[in-house]
Amino acid sequence: MNSGAIRHPWDLAPAEAIRLQKQLSARVRREDALGPVRHVAGVDVGFEAGNTVTRAAVVVLEFPSLTVVERVLARRPTTFPYIPGLLSFRELPAVLDAFERLSVQPDLILCDGQGIAHPRRLGIASHLGIWLDRPTIGVGKSRLIGAHEDVPPEKGAQRPLMDRDECIGAVLRTRTGVHPLYISPGHRVSLPTAVDYVLRCTTRYRLPETTRAAHKLASLEKESADP
Repeated sequence: MNSGAIRHPWDLAPAEAIRLQKQLSARVRREDALGPVRHVAGVDVGFEAGNTVTRAAVVVLEFPSLTVVERVLARRPTTFPYIPGLLSFRELPAVLDAFERLSVQPDLILCDGQGIAHPRRLGIASHLGIWLDRPTIGVGKSRLIGAHEDVPPEKGAQRPLMDRDECIGAVLRTRTGVHPLYISPGHRVSLPTAVDYVLRCTTRYRLPETTRAAHKLASLEKESADP
């Protein structure tokens, strides 16, 4: 881990977690600060045993071929309740366990969730990014906050995601005729760069290959682990 990255406890009361999010959001860098991208990672989180166990999958792919080079799964007890807007406190401890086990470190991380498209501008992608001090992108399947105009049906079409007068992301059509994704900078990535990498990581499916690979790992592991 980067020695200059932030550190804080995860077992906070919800009000404390909200205050911390407001403080940490000032640490998020919305401009490009990434080098050559040779490996990208996808992150997916699920739950087992009645939500008492958090399961985090991280898959690293070579870029731009999108060939999988490493898969890691981590489990740990769930210690934070489900509260919309505070999911990073519930999910990131297991995600960080998975990152500790990687032998191939990614240059860019695509998270299944929000970046700055969050009420306090600190979704899971932004929180993970400043913790690891690595470039991250939020790839949300649904809208958490903001408003947008209708997106044309063609692949690559996009519209700004606005929260009042602030652009907090892009609503991006990654496949013609399917529901768009909600893309937002996580950390050390600008919005245009985030959109560009999501499209470059997307093949013939709605989700980028990073997310698909991590979800596949998490689902397969769950099927094999559960009776």
